Amino acid sequence: MGQRRADSIAEELEELIFDGTFADGDRLDEVRLAEQFGVSRTPLREAFQRLALSGLVQLIPRRGAFVRQPGPVELMEMFEVMAELEAVCGRLAAKRISDQALDELNDANAKCQAAVDAQDSDAYYVENERFHRILYRESGNGFLEQEACKLHKRLKPFRRQQLRFRGRLAQSMDEHKAVVQALVRGDGEAAANALRDHVAVQGEKFHTLMASLKSAAE
Repeated sequence: MGQRRADSIAEELEELIFDGTFADGDRLDEVRLAEQFGVSRTPLREAFQRLALSGLVQLIPRRGAFVRQPGPVELMEMFEVMAELEAVCGRLAAKRISDQALDELNDANAKCQAAVDAQDSDAYYVENERFHRILYRESGNGFLEQEACKLHKRLKPFRRQQLRFRGRLAQSMDEHKAVVQALVRGDGEAAANALRDHVAVQGEKFHTLMASLKSAAE
């Protein structure tokens, strides 16, 4: 229960950072936030740890937790690496994926489609995360899976934010379908390319993401 509470507090704090309630450099007041969320300081500190993993919060010993928005270069570098890690997972999974895992991917996609129809970006993200974690696992490389999960977690707030852009849910859904089709054919290169394009945030997509973070902080 404590873990889930810490996760939900972390997500609520993400929203408050993105909508500008907390700006870059702001100190997160433990006492006030514990009161606001009606919790002890333990789940709050766990939530701060989660936000520190995604780089949204910096924990300074004896001073506390401070909001930290990664700069455009750092964010671009992280997405660039994520896109390549996902591409490798796709290439390996095309050779190794089981029929059961393909069924799991189709199930995740069906739930993603239901979320698209409902225009529910948060519900979409939950299934989207499951979709990607199945792919990491099916790469058949435990170390790669671990590293991909770690970076996925770090980028989670930014990937969730992206899904709120107009038309992005439907586009993401189409990209998921292309990935599954490539895996069914056993086409490693097509799976790698589809995943790389799906995750990369180059050009206009990246400018839109940075503009949304900047406007949220103003």
